[in-house]
Amino acid sequence: MFALSFALLPPQATAKSFNISSPDGSITLAVNDDNGPSYRVSFNGLTVIEPSQLGMAFKAVPGFDTSFTIASVEQNQVNSSWQQPWGERQTVVDHHNELLVRFNSSRQLSNHYQVRFRVFNDGLGFRYEVPKQNGLTGMVEITDELTEFNIPEAEQTTAWWIPARGWNRYEYLYNTTPLSDIDRVHTPFTFKLKNRVHVSIHEAALVDYAAMTLNQQRTGKLKADLTPWSDGILVKTKADFHTPWRTIQISPDAVGLLNSDLILNLNEPSKIADTSWIKPGKYIGIWWGMHINETTWGSGDRHGATTSETKRYMDFAAENGFDGVLVEGWNIGWDGDWFFNGDIFNFTRSYDDFDLKAVTDYGQKLGVRLIGHHETSGSVTNYRNQLDDAYDLYQKHHVSQIKTGYVADGGDIKRIDESGVVRHEWHDGQFTIGEYLHSVKEAAKRKISINTHEPIKDTGLRRTYPNWLTREGARGQEFNAWANPANGPEHTAMLPFTRMLAGPMDFTPGIFNFDFNDDNPEKAGIRPQTTLAKQLALYVVLYSPVQMAADLPRNYQANLPAFQFIKDVPADWQQSQALAGEVGDYVVFARQERNGKDWYLGALTDEQAREVEIPLSFLESGTQYQAQIYRDGAKAHWLNNPYDLVIEQKTVTAKDKLTLSLAASGGTAIRFKRIR
Repeated sequence: MFALSFALLPPQATAKSFNISSPDGSITLAVNDDNGPSYRVSFNGLTVIEPSQLGMAFKAVPGFDTSFTIASVEQNQVNSSWQQPWGERQTVVDHHNELLVRFNSSRQLSNHYQVRFRVFNDGLGFRYEVPKQNGLTGMVEITDELTEFNIPEAEQTTAWWIPARGWNRYEYLYNTTPLSDIDRVHTPFTFKLKNRVHVSIHEAALVDYAAMTLNQQRTGKLKADLTPWSDGILVKTKADFHTPWRTIQISPDAVGLLNSDLILNLNEPSKIADTSWIKPGKYIGIWWGMHINETTWGSGDRHGATTSETKRYMDFAAENGFDGVLVEGWNIGWDGDWFFNGDIFNFTRSYDDFDLKAVTDYGQKLGVRLIGHHETSGSVTNYRNQLDDAYDLYQKHHVSQIKTGYVADGGDIKRIDESGVVRHEWHDGQFTIGEYLHSVKEAAKRKISINTHEPIKDTGLRRTYPNWLTREGARGQEFNAWANPANGPEHTAMLPFTRMLAGPMDFTPGIFNFDFNDDNPEKAGIRPQTTLAKQLALYVVLYSPVQMAADLPRNYQANLPAFQFIKDVPADWQQSQALAGEVGDYVVFARQERNGKDWYLGALTDEQAREVEIPLSFLESGTQYQAQIYRDGAKAHWLNNPYDLVIEQKTVTAKDKLTLSLAASGGTAIRFKRIR
């Protein structure tokens, strides 16, 4: 259903404030011009965002400051739905009320702009829209965005966050502190107010702009802090532009944040007309062996990416229903310290022991695709110069997915400017954001999908470019191979409420052997801090349309009963429901397979063992299901008994409840197989 209505209000010299509410009336937005343009937000009558400033500043002309007042407003309502070619759910409902507010000033050369607000039942978004005008006619350089998010009672507000503008990009463990303790943080930024209302601030449709981080100035006063170019300018654009959407997701509890589609709804529809070639799926890879030091990315006696090894992995994939094999380290440039090899990587030449045509031809016979890999080590100019040839080569050999990597310290993306001068940029600065999107667009021309590692954060562009399947953008499984500290027990209970509010993550779950560092004194104790059951639960909890079975084939062959769940679980869903959880403590998801009747459930907890009772009302009424349960055993514990796993079956219906007993850093994974 699509409903549209307009109400145009003429300019009113005395008008100071306009309100608009969400369709269900729970969220109210007020916009006013008292002491300059500002907005405030309430939820069920409680203040969520106190009056907060709007505006921006430019290098060459005066900016949009407190002299601006409301000139007119326009209202609109939308109630419609749209279909995802893949995703957490097939049908997404877009129901919102819109308020378009025009501001002008009689004292400035550049004297008008507008802010478009859209208020949904699960939150709101707003963006600046700046037309051509005196002073803003050609190149525009933005030096500040004045947007604020003023949080009430900051000392009594709990925040979950990672630092922004740091060397490790987004790959930090999350902190849990009072909001008053934060400095500069990445988004999504999630917090719980004193009244237990949960809020997450992020952005949507980040295109040709700098990423927004949040900088706390006075306590509770969060200001948009855009990531700068190497010359200090924040955004370089042309007149008649609009910003990304600034988003505020709101829920009475933590679980409600997980069921929000606000970010997707604020992105444009797909620019790819035919999406039939974009395929979700599950893959294995020549990858984990490098991280645990059994094989190497570089050439030599222990080189992992060989023709024979790839064929062996393809055989395993075909035997077990996986549709792809990722191969890292196949191309020239990995020898030595590859972290610094960005200028010498060659994306069309393979090592002598890897035959691209031979492995792709072999995979085609088996129905298993090669998943390509391009590591740039942050040297994006070198990658851009080879991009067309590299993608053409993959297209020629029927490689339809590429994992791209941008390993480099934050602020050390290397570009060579038009004068041949080396510049260093941030991963989340405007320049690199454009490079990520360029790769996705060029890939789409060749019917290739992209999985970006060391990415720019997700802002819902998968709706507009559905071949941008997934990305990293947080600490993934590899940290459990070599990092000290490894990802702690709470990490995967934290990600759904923080990083994954932005979109899918290629976390790479499914490690079955935790003892790989036992003979290495330097890495003793570094391993996944989970039980085996929790590794299975990750396939349902941490959404990605391409899921990896990350461990070595021999470790799966040694535990085929547990491996059965990974073989069964889909990577594409008809619908998804978050059922229970608290940020960083535990979470329970249920998802129905795309175009099927079976449901899957994943539950996991932090270092605290707990019992969670879950009604099965999400199941189809009047239908019996065989619940195939993979759960922690009675003595399971992530530290001293991670392998204690019970596999059992029982018949259930939508009227039943299940009590999930989760061990310390444990989990439960269930397939509800419809009984016909």
